[in-house]
Amino acid sequence: MTRTAPSDPEPGPVAGAEPPRPTARRSTADAATNPAADADDATAFAGLFRAIYLTYHRRDGPRSGLTAASRAVLGHLSHTGPLTIGEAALHLDRAQSVVSEIVDGLEGRGLLMRDRDPADRRRTLVWLTPAGIEAMRRDAEVLSHDALAAAIARMSDTDRTALLTGAAALLDAATSAGKERP
Repeated sequence: MTRTAPSDPEPGPVAGAEPPRPTARRSTADAATNPAADADDATAFAGLFRAIYLTYHRRDGPRSGLTAASRAVLGHLSHTGPLTIGEAALHLDRAQSVVSEIVDGLEGRGLLMRDRDPADRRRTLVWLTPAGIEAMRRDAEVLSHDALAAAIARMSDTDRTALLTGAAALLDAATSAGKERP
């Protein structure tokens, strides 16, 4: 498939086409006086980003086999810390019996554990196990860690440093423009 015009709105890469690449390095002083070059660099980066995403995004099917309800309980606990089932039910706006059933299933899979509250031994807190923390981390991945690690291992130290420094600088530039960093 080929595109007939640059304004063609069809999404996706053109088969066999390379993403645009910046042609020359510019100083910060040049950037302030050449908005067209900024736009060209933004277009080049957007093309590279698309190619990176298509190359390295996860293709392993369902990330963890978790239901949306299970993911909600694990995610909430990972943000709040240990809670009782009643507290979790209140936070999630679900019946305590429903949350208890979800917790039972997650506990059976080794993703959650129950422990007595050290401040009040009458209360039982629910918390993520190391396997639950790892399941949440893996579930949140967008890019394949293994594919990225293999590619980065083939890069020179200079290119690795430039990649990580440039990506961090791009995020810092967004933060300084008022956007929150994820």
